[in-house]
Amino acid sequence: MPPDRAWKPRAAGSRDARAAEQDRAAGSRLARAVDIGEGRYARASIALRLYRSTRRIRAYLRWSQDGETQERYVGEVDAETRAGNLAQAWKMAHAAGLVTTETVPPDSWATSAASRAVMSANKGRDTKPEKLLRSALHRHGLRYRVGVRPIPDLRRTADVVFNRARVAVFVDGCYWHGCPEHHRPAKKGAAFWQDKIAGNQTRDAETNKALNNAGWHVIRVWEHEDPEQAARIVVEAVRSRLITSTTH
Repeated sequence: MPPDRAWKPRAAGSRDARAAEQDRAAGSRLARAVDIGEGRYARASIALRLYRSTRRIRAYLRWSQDGETQERYVGEVDAETRAGNLAQAWKMAHAAGLVTTETVPPDSWATSAASRAVMSANKGRDTKPEKLLRSALHRHGLRYRVGVRPIPDLRRTADVVFNRARVAVFVDGCYWHGCPEHHRPAKKGAAFWQDKIAGNQTRDAETNKALNNAGWHVIRVWEHEDPEQAARIVVEAVRSRLITSTTH
């Protein structure tokens, strides 16, 4: 019987860790593409299953299409480790034409398939810097709302919101918001990305002004900043404004 290490995933593995495992086995994130037509791709993964009656490990390709999970049998694998069996299965899937390596559509804004994959995977919420800041705020005893509009009628979503104190916190990515310390201009498509980031900075300034005019205090935290130090600034602002509001 094959050992558990040949097919079982880690019980406590996170979604990101599982995706990284598949990327390594396939050779890259781009090599996990199922062509579903009209220039669209679905990101696939390999599932390994042990069939005890035959003492064999079988590999299946799985992906989501139009809200439904699709699955195709790839074949049997026989490596001694899970990583080895995943790599075997991905090679078999490519050889059988079940998957392909993603390419950039003619009208794509990305300069390469790699940049397209990176930008598409970029998270708009619950990034690591946001989670670290929220954890620090929680340790300081603060409670807050996450990913909501400080002003319901204004289409601006803050990462952390304190309604009573009227404090809105934004955690800004160094690249997307043009951090003066860490932003490095793109070499390819430089004009496009320069305009994109300049637009983000203009929007940030407009957001600050609109919230300030409505009586909100805005705090912006760069993703590279120490979360504990940033949390202390937020804590001080929230408690100060709560004290002020109770004395008026």
